[in-house]
Amino acid sequence: MHQHQHQHQHQHQQEEGRTTTTGTPGKPGTLQRIFDYSARADPYPLYAELRQTPVARQEDGSYVISTYREITDVLNDPHLSSDVRNLSPPMSSAEGGARSSFIHMDSPEHDRLRRMAMRHFGPPHTPGLVTGLEGFLTATVGGLIDDLAGKEQIDVVDDFAFPLPVTVTCRLLGVPREDEPRFHLWVNDIMNSIDYDPETDPKERLDKGVRAREDLRQCLGELVERRHGRPGDGLLSRLANDDGPDGRMADAEIVATAKVLLIAGHETVVNLIANGMLTLLRHPQVLKRLRDEPDLVVPLVEELLRYEPPVQIIPWRAAYSDITVADTVIPQGSQIMLMLASGSRDPKRFPDPDRFDPDRRDNQHLGFGSGIHLCFGGPLARLETQIALTQLVRRLDRPRLVADPPPYRPSPVLRGPSHLAIEQGDG
Repeated sequence: MHQHQHQHQHQHQQEEGRTTTTGTPGKPGTLQRIFDYSARADPYPLYAELRQTPVARQEDGSYVISTYREITDVLNDPHLSSDVRNLSPPMSSAEGGARSSFIHMDSPEHDRLRRMAMRHFGPPHTPGLVTGLEGFLTATVGGLIDDLAGKEQIDVVDDFAFPLPVTVTCRLLGVPREDEPRFHLWVNDIMNSIDYDPETDPKERLDKGVRAREDLRQCLGELVERRHGRPGDGLLSRLANDDGPDGRMADAEIVATAKVLLIAGHETVVNLIANGMLTLLRHPQVLKRLRDEPDLVVPLVEELLRYEPPVQIIPWRAAYSDITVADTVIPQGSQIMLMLASGSRDPKRFPDPDRFDPDRRDNQHLGFGSGIHLCFGGPLARLETQIALTQLVRRLDRPRLVADPPPYRPSPVLRGPSHLAIEQGDG
């Protein structure tokens, strides 16, 4: 569940406009080719090309960083900002994402809100919250797979990966069961609007997304309001009633945090499960191993986060002041784009990086980012994907890919199959 990813499709297009790449006249630069839809099925050779210049200044004055060490240095650099107001010229907050979420804040404001959220999301204060969902997750995954049994052809995205995260996050937040169907519809409309292309899609797709965001915000706001003075198990209730050392989160901040878990968590988990199933079907010997040794799933999901990460790019950070990265001075106010998926395949950090190897040691991938914005939903995304992949390989009957490569979603940032058709049984 990644920290930095509400850069929506219209923003990708704006960013493509902002980030022209240096190349020979008439020949598009490497970054432009990565952003072009034709590269979606396999951007990795282009990332290798980028790594030849670890810090590359673009014609528009922005910088692209593509190597592991430089990306981690930058993500852990306090002179880097996630706040659109520190870009020069400033990006509008509509382009950069809502400010009420700590994804788009810097220290100390970010640290306070994140600390308040983490008190209820994981160790040391609430160590059992995510692991406590394991039984519910296993039952939910099992129920979705029950519906696929006996079908000759299934779509792993539509039939399985898409409905799963909403169900799980609603349970985590403590959304009443009767409200859950509306959450599925809202997330569906929001997802459709993220991949909105003004040239080919009806404007209704965008309007439905805007309306769904508003309805979701309103409903979450009402749920939080009703939770005041009524402590309960869900995250909404815990946050609404918490008087911890940092005080209590404002209702608008609780709603923003819940929206991050619902939307960012959805985009990434769907991609992670779909990329995972695709990778396993391309590596049948690993699929067979996972069926025989379920414990393999833990390192396997880590390798998946390195090898086919759901979030490929952090589209922007801003330099608070001049910073030096790999002997390059990046001036204050510059837009910096971080190519996470490229860093995770950097041969200087990972031996034989283009090989999918679930036994890989010391796998400090960039799949969840790094530094203070390290994905705070990571533990939940890991568990969802571990249970999903274990059950799918155990219960699907001789699954085979219908199309390889499958069709991909438009986004180069949140890269994953839009559909993953699989045949099973005798076919």
